[in-house]
Amino acid sequence: MKTQISIMGCGWLGLSLAQKLVKEGYIVNGSTTTKSKLQEFQKQRINPFLITLTETSISGDYSKFLTGSDTVIINIPPGLRKDSTKNHVEEIKHLIPEIEKHKIKNILYISSTSVFEDAVNFPVITAKKIPNATSNNGKQLIAIEQMLQANSNFKTTILRFGGLIDETRHPSKFLSGKTNISNPEAPINLIHKTDCIAIISSILKNGFWNITLNAAYPKHPNKESYYKEHCERNNLPLPIFSTSGESKGKIIDSKIMVQLLNYTFKEAP
Repeated sequence: MKTQISIMGCGWLGLSLAQKLVKEGYIVNGSTTTKSKLQEFQKQRINPFLITLTETSISGDYSKFLTGSDTVIINIPPGLRKDSTKNHVEEIKHLIPEIEKHKIKNILYISSTSVFEDAVNFPVITAKKIPNATSNNGKQLIAIEQMLQANSNFKTTILRFGGLIDETRHPSKFLSGKTNISNPEAPINLIHKTDCIAIISSILKNGFWNITLNAAYPKHPNKESYYKEHCERNNLPLPIFSTSGESKGKIIDSKIMVQLLNYTFKEAP
């Protein structure tokens, strides 16, 4: 019998992941908040569901979305750039009783390396390090990680990605031509979408649950040299960095993930 997986949040990463899992033989239920995407999901053989989480409720056919799945992948960015006052923790809280009710065995929570604070000494951050972010975004992600891990009704794996990129989505396009950019000496911590999907697929295939993993490409040139070189290569106006303050940053160490999954990175950022 085919295994069924529910992906909560089929956006830029989630849709590509769903397509890959369908090809690998899984039955995939995919959720979106955008009605126009439902037809596209069907064409890709993804069972489409319109589900919305707010601070006060969950709406849509979430019961059917969860029924029959062993695993739920929660892949919903906090969305605090658009609305800094939003309580994303409360949104996820509404999902948990439904997950319990439908006897879901495993949760894969897609988190971020922003749960770790930047510092002037560029600390090396392994997956064993206790998250210490003080930003609103980081603190909310930490709260969700802890809330899921503390729940004994299901097994939770936390997967923290560095900055997500692919050919169409790259931070150099955003930084190109900008001036006075801070932290020129800070190391980069990026990961290509191809690697994100392959890592998730490996976790599912091997049943790696109740663990926490970091995932970022293992080379970390500084921001200034990396983005200037990338812009030059792609004929984009160069970004100009500020040297007035000390740079803060961190180095995300993915060795635990690499060893556990016997993983080789596929795409250099």
